[in-house]
Amino acid sequence: MLRGALAAALTPLRNEGASLDLDAIGPYTDFLADAGLDGVFVLGTTGEGILLHAGERRDVAERFVEAAGDRLAVVVHAGAQSSADTVALAEHAAELEVAGVAVVAPPYYALDERALTRHFLAAAAACAPIPFFLYEFAPRAGYPIPLPVVERVREQAPNLAGLKVSDQPFDAVRPYLLEGLSVFVGAEGLVPAGLAEGASGSVSGLASVFPEPVVEMVRAPDGRAVEEVARLRAGLERFPFVSAAKRALGRRGVRIGEDVRAPLLPLEDEAGAEVDRLVDAWLASR
Repeated sequence: MLRGALAAALTPLRNEGASLDLDAIGPYTDFLADAGLDGVFVLGTTGEGILLHAGERRDVAERFVEAAGDRLAVVVHAGAQSSADTVALAEHAAELEVAGVAVVAPPYYALDERALTRHFLAAAAACAPIPFFLYEFAPRAGYPIPLPVVERVREQAPNLAGLKVSDQPFDAVRPYLLEGLSVFVGAEGLVPAGLAEGASGSVSGLASVFPEPVVEMVRAPDGRAVEEVARLRAGLERFPFVSAAKRALGRRGVRIGEDVRAPLLPLEDEAGAEVDRLVDAWLASR
């Protein structure tokens, strides 16, 4: 059963975000593995997955799986706007024998319970017997996954393993902490409370840049790393998170450009300088 600290990995891009930088995935994966993470969650929100076309998403998934080897569990986010694209991406991830496939509720249309159930069941069947995870992120999907949908998918999809829940506050997370399912908390500030109530770990965007304190927090959720994680997250969240994360990762010496996929924008000069100061202060404190 998948447990522990997973990084919501960034996707290296180049040419002002127009192209993938697949060669950067190997060194980046080495950086994440060396930090002691248990796995990576690729092509999610932090990974700009929804902005990449299907072919790019397949290429990224393949490269992360190749680079991770047996060092990191790889969970691939296959969620897309249509069921057909979601199914195709889930099938491809299953062919890679990943540790899990996750699917977010399709954004834009507020789907009813019947439509959502059908969508998730199609995705789960496409990747079976690979473990399947529902990706609950109401602010991004535009609506939450209703609990009756979770139960129906659980009843009909033997490979439903759990959920990634990125909602806030904790009252929005608690209903998804269902017995027998592995639940990964997305918001770092809620991880200690989630672990105390049975969560299996965290899929953390901050861990894509600062994996060390996130790993420490998941291992010891009542320890000193909790405040460190909160401070770093607050520092990066002052700016568009993906752009700030790529800037910070580069400042840490990992070969990754600041390129993001439009309509996301790179940081302006002063914002970039502030991110540099944040990273430099953290490195000096270690």
